[in-house]
Amino acid sequence: MVVCDGGCSRQDLGTTMHVMSTMDLARAEREDLLALLESLSPQQWQHPSLCRGWRVHDVVAHVLSYDELSPLGLLRRFAAGRFTTDRTNAVGLAAYRDRSPEELVDLLRAHLTPSGLPAGLGGRIGLTDALIHHQDIRRPLGLPRHIPAGRVTTALQTALFAPVVRGILRVWDVRLIATDVDWSFGRGPEVRGPAESLLMTVAGRRGVLGQLSGPGLTRLTRRGTT
Repeated sequence: MVVCDGGCSRQDLGTTMHVMSTMDLARAEREDLLALLESLSPQQWQHPSLCRGWRVHDVVAHVLSYDELSPLGLLRRFAAGRFTTDRTNAVGLAAYRDRSPEELVDLLRAHLTPSGLPAGLGGRIGLTDALIHHQDIRRPLGLPRHIPAGRVTTALQTALFAPVVRGILRVWDVRLIATDVDWSFGRGPEVRGPAESLLMTVAGRRGVLGQLSGPGLTRLTRRGTT
């Protein structure tokens, strides 16, 4: 069966019953991201993303800015960013944002299997980062898609506890229940919705609460979670 922390559908299993590791899931997500990027127009590359102040081009540059770093290079990157997430990401973005869309696409093609920091936790970092940022691009462009259950549930579990995302701090007192896959988490009044919308809420993205329902939604709204 597919390796995932929630329920997995037959569609995830395919016809070969291939066992997918989290690294396999990360590569599959990057393959889907590559297909999207290859289809974008120059205007779409310049479109604002869900990441405040970042264009689609900037999001792609960020996603790829850690793959080429050695452990020493990663340490230097964090030191240059004073060991804070936002500053460290800004250092990486500055190093990659001048690359053309074609250069970024070629770089992604060369790193479909994550390397460097994104390969951490067996590929969970690469999967979660790519999936969230993939949606950061698609949502503003009005390009919905189906995300296989194994990918989104694994990303949800990772985003809740990953030090950078710290999603648990946003949803600690509610019970999240996905309505399209077999996944739930937490205790408290329920918040229901598509798994992708729950993931974007956990990741702190704005404009998502309208896609969720349940008595726990008032807590997230009062807190200004998204």
